[in-house]
Amino acid sequence: MSNAAAIRPGRPALPEWVRRLPEYLMIWVPLLLSAAHLVSFSLWTIWISFTPSTLVPVTGWVGLRNYSAVAASRNWQIAFDNLLLFGSAFVLLSLVTGLALAILLDQRIRGENLLRSVFLYPLAVSFVVTGTVWSWLLNPGLGIQKLVHDLGWTSFKFDWLIDRDMAIWTIVIAAIWQSSGFAMALFLAGLRSVDTDIIKAAQIDGAGPFRIYRRIILPSLWPITITVVVIQLQFAISTFDLVRALTNGGPGIATQLPALVVYDLMFQRSLLGRGAAAAVLMLLILLAVLLPYAAWRYVQRRRAAHA
Repeated sequence: MSNAAAIRPGRPALPEWVRRLPEYLMIWVPLLLSAAHLVSFSLWTIWISFTPSTLVPVTGWVGLRNYSAVAASRNWQIAFDNLLLFGSAFVLLSLVTGLALAILLDQRIRGENLLRSVFLYPLAVSFVVTGTVWSWLLNPGLGIQKLVHDLGWTSFKFDWLIDRDMAIWTIVIAAIWQSSGFAMALFLAGLRSVDTDIIKAAQIDGAGPFRIYRRIILPSLWPITITVVVIQLQFAISTFDLVRALTNGGPGIATQLPALVVYDLMFQRSLLGRGAAAAVLMLLILLAVLLPYAAWRYVQRRRAAHA
C-alpha cells in the first residue's frame, strides 16, 4: 500500500463558534438567568407598589397612594435624612481613610504585605458579624466605656450606641472599618500605575513630595475616585444587615435607613404595597447614582476611542 493511500484525511476544522460554544454557555446562560430574575422581580415589585396589597398580593389599582403614604411617614423621612448623613460621612471618610492607607503602603514600607492583608481583612467579614462585634465594642456596659472605667477613668463616657443624636455615627464608624480596605486597594493600584518618568521629571525640577502628590499623583486618581464614590454610595443606599445587627434602627427609630423601612413595612406590618413602594423609591435613589456614572463611563470610552 502506498504512503498516500495510508494517510487518512483529517477531520474538517470546526467553526469558531462551535468550539467556543461551551464558553458561551458557561458565561451567558447564568448572566441571562440572573438578568431575567432581576428584571422580572423588579417589574413585579413595581406592579405591587400600585396595588392595595397587604399580607398577600392582590389585584387592584391605587395609583400613587402607597408612594404618598410612604413619603409622608415619619419613618421614611427619618430614614432619608439618615441616609443623607450616613452616605455623605461614610463615603467621604472611607475615601480619605482608604487614600491615606494607600499612600502609606505606597512608600514601600517594611511589612507592606502584612499590613495590606490586615487592612483588607474586614472585607472578608460579613456585615452581620461586623455589626455584632461593633455592638459589643460600643455597648456602654460591655465595651470600650466599661474597659476604660475598669482602668480607673470613671468619668469617661462613650455611649453613642444609646444616644439618639450620636447613634448614626456608630454605623458610620463600623462601615468605614468594613470598607476602607476596598478603597485602599483601588487607590493603591492607581498609585502603582502612575508613570514614574513624570514623577522623576518633577523631582528634577525641584518639586517636593507634597507638590508631586497634589499636582501629579492625586489628579491621576480622579477616575478611581469616582469609581470608589459610586460603589460606596451604592453600599450606603442598600445598607441593611449592618444596621440591623448594630442598632436595629434604634434607639427608637433614630438610625432607620430606607432598607429597614422596606423590611418593617413588608415583614413586620404586612403592608406589602407600601413596602414595595419604599423599595421602588430605593431603586430610584440607586438609579440617580448609577445612571450618571454609566453616562460618564460611556463618554470616557467614546473619548478614548476617538483619541
